[in-house]
Amino acid sequence: MNSSNRIVRSWQLFRSSTRVIASHRKLLVFPLITSALSLVLLAFFLLPPLAALLLPQPDHSWLQAFVEKMNAAGQHPASEQPRVLSNAVTVASLGYAAAIYLVSMFAATFCNVAFYNEILKALAGESVSVRAGFAFARRRIKSIFYWSLFAGAVGLVIRGLEERFGWVGKIVLGLIGVVWSVASVFAIPVIIREENSNPLTMLRHSAALLKKTWGEGLVGYVGFALLSWAMLLGSAIFFIGIALLSTQLAQPLMLAVPAAIIWLLVVLAISYVANVASSVYRGALYVYASEGVIPEAYTAEQLDAAWKVKKA
Repeated sequence: MNSSNRIVRSWQLFRSSTRVIASHRKLLVFPLITSALSLVLLAFFLLPPLAALLLPQPDHSWLQAFVEKMNAAGQHPASEQPRVLSNAVTVASLGYAAAIYLVSMFAATFCNVAFYNEILKALAGESVSVRAGFAFARRRIKSIFYWSLFAGAVGLVIRGLEERFGWVGKIVLGLIGVVWSVASVFAIPVIIREENSNPLTMLRHSAALLKKTWGEGLVGYVGFALLSWAMLLGSAIFFIGIALLSTQLAQPLMLAVPAAIIWLLVVLAISYVANVASSVYRGALYVYASEGVIPEAYTAEQLDAAWKVKKA
């Protein structure tokens, strides 16, 4: 398939996805809730360390006394006291960072389960509800917890190994990370459709769907992402043209400033809608791959172009 046909197909897929969004506008609310929750979690975890840096330091004499007591007992020579303190701080910092990562993973998975549950309902022609989405996620809390713990552990292991190896190792582990991301692409819909809480089973089912439907290697999905970037590039070119035009005016800021604000809003809107549309498209691919059902907004030709379901 040549590039022009891929662009046309990507545009058709984008239009089909946005038609689903237009019919179920409440889908646009879920990423906002996820972003707001992420900010709350960020503030919850980062404000204490910031406060510790900015506010007067508390008395840590108890810690020094503890180290001196250990030294008196002969457990740590005086020369090792700084190393003991440094190791304790390092372990505490790593534990704190791991807690932030895992809690954030759980929150993101919880919100995504709510989001994709309503996407699948929208693709089936049912009404969408924010409350119903999060109520469903609460019923899958066990599966969400186990998957978040498993996915978070995998992510931490990959990142930890990347830091320990040289550039060759980082490339290899980076490829492993890509394989992991691709294999788990349907993990959230699997959590929704199946009640099994075993994360290995979820990953296996997600990978099995990917293998079953593997055709051109997510060409449609990649083309969809490239289309959103092309739209952003087009808006940037338009803004540059406005900026050059404004330099010819007596008061260039009168045109440049409003144009910059409008351009920024357009970029944010395009990115936001494209992100939601991408999720809708992924949900459509899952429905087609797992159930053989073509969502109303799409056509068999569109989905077959990206996913060639293998014949039994």
